[in-house]
Amino acid sequence: MPNRWGIPKHVEEAVRARDTQCVYCGISFLQTEFSNKTRPTWEHIVNDIRINGVDNIALCCGSCNASKGNKILAEWLKSNYCLKKGITLKTVASVVKAHIRESH
Repeated sequence: MPNRWGIPKHVEEAVRARDTQCVYCGISFLQTEFSNKTRPTWEHIVNDIRINGVDNIALCCGSCNASKGNKILAEWLKSNYCLKKGITLKTVASVVKAHIRESH
């Protein structure tokens, strides 16, 4: 049964096991207390809610999720937010890098 975001249970479990830190900025999700900025949130790397596989669903921190919003990944990586945080194609998780390679 999918969760409230339509993510199938098996995908949710696989992503939770894979993403122990934000796929963008790398902040750890292994701690037990979070603020709104550091809590893990569901992310569609490609902003299409119909694509709910493990290759498009990830966990990122609330701060990165709020900044990215519905922006295209390649454009967001050029934003002031990413520049200030040192988030680049080289620093993001491999699941994110795969989407950049596919779009070029």
